[in-house]
Amino acid sequence: MSDTASVAEDDPEVPEIDLPSDAFDAVLDAVSDLGPGEPLRFEGFSVARDADDQYVIAYGDRQTGLSEREFHEALDERAPAVTDWYTFEHVVGEFGPRRAFLRWIEDADGRTVADRYAALAAGIERAWGQLRITATVTDRGERRYDIRHADDAGVPAAELDAYEDPLDARDIVKLDAKGRYRPLKTAPTLDSGWVFPALSPRDAYETVETVYPATVVNWHRERQGELDVTHWRETMARQSGIYGVVRTWDRGEGHEHANWVAEACCDDSQCLKRREWEYDDETDLDVDGGDGVFPCREPCSVVVSGARKWTRLESEQSRTYEFELTPSEKEQVEAVIDAVADGRVDEIREADTKDPANRYRTRFLRAKRFDDAGNLSGTPTEPDDGSQ
Repeated sequence: MSDTASVAEDDPEVPEIDLPSDAFDAVLDAVSDLGPGEPLRFEGFSVARDADDQYVIAYGDRQTGLSEREFHEALDERAPAVTDWYTFEHVVGEFGPRRAFLRWIEDADGRTVADRYAALAAGIERAWGQLRITATVTDRGERRYDIRHADDAGVPAAELDAYEDPLDARDIVKLDAKGRYRPLKTAPTLDSGWVFPALSPRDAYETVETVYPATVVNWHRERQGELDVTHWRETMARQSGIYGVVRTWDRGEGHEHANWVAEACCDDSQCLKRREWEYDDETDLDVDGGDGVFPCREPCSVVVSGARKWTRLESEQSRTYEFELTPSEKEQVEAVIDAVADGRVDEIREADTKDPANRYRTRFLRAKRFDDAGNLSGTPTEPDDGSQ
């Protein structure tokens, strides 16, 4: 997943910005709160109020003794910088994950105001999981955000179901395209066909956090060097009740078991987070943690629930079974397992009998190799003598 913003078209022009009264009033209030001569800084210039309650602009040559009307005219000429300050200082607010995320969208810490406003005029696009976020700017310097599924990039908003309230995203994320419940909100199963076409900065942040809870917060913590990671052993050690059984996996072979669980649950094909937790502080897992832009700081409920079930299954003693299969049939069984594990079953065409996991080919294998009791090659799971 790219960490770079893209612009919708090449060489966009800087838009004409009219300084809104609320932005100008905010500058007046901010300057009034400062002492005489103390500057309020924007990108490329600063403003202040002198001892005679006149205004000063420092931009190359200083302009002094400005009346409020002259001050307004001077700021109107520099409206992009003023509205940029107003957007992040007053509309967005706090120095935290919300501001960091919205500034990241337009690369505000690496590009000038002029460059960003030119790019915003065309639309700056960012990917966040399966979301496509497009930031634009109005002729008053106000940010607007279009948030939709990445699969719907380029689709006219009129052809999608439009929403305005960030809380509407709670219903969008509940079910996948087949109407099945999504227990993991960061699974790559987000349904498409919807759009939030013109969100304010705060509503854009709330929408993203509703679709992918805590992802922006943890992304910000990681960027600040403050991500608190809870590893596998610590997570499993605090399980109790029906989940307490997972603690038995930390007896000798816990590291190997944790690898299996992470490979099953934490791959990019299953979760869009990038796993940062390991076995413990001193022992890394042997499987890749993924490439997602937002981090996973601890084993989630899906991992813990799966580990509980697999702990019980792994308590069974291994047995040796003898099956009669042709080499092609053995490879077919392996292909079927891979197809199910990778979620590719629905992609296999019914007419494609060359694919080992094809439905008709699999039904043929069942007809040939299963007995009336459903045993592969007629071999029962339990020994005939009932021994364990």
